[in-house]
Amino acid sequence: MNTHPYTLDVQVSTRSPGAFEWTIRRHGKLIQRSDRLQRSEDAARRDGEKALERQFTEGQTR
Repeated sequence: MNTHPYTLDVQVSTRSPGAFEWTIRRHGKLIQRSDRLQRSEDAARRDGEKALERQFTEGQTR
């Protein structure tokens, strides 16, 4: 799936080592970040992908 100009980054949480969080950026500018920590990288990626899909849906209605 081409997500340009959005990027989804999943990283280890700095707030809680061993947990993961995600950020969505548009042209490098922070648009959204996870509000809940996930126990695995895969879970964080799935949650971030859902949020990214919402960004695309909202962008089409504007």
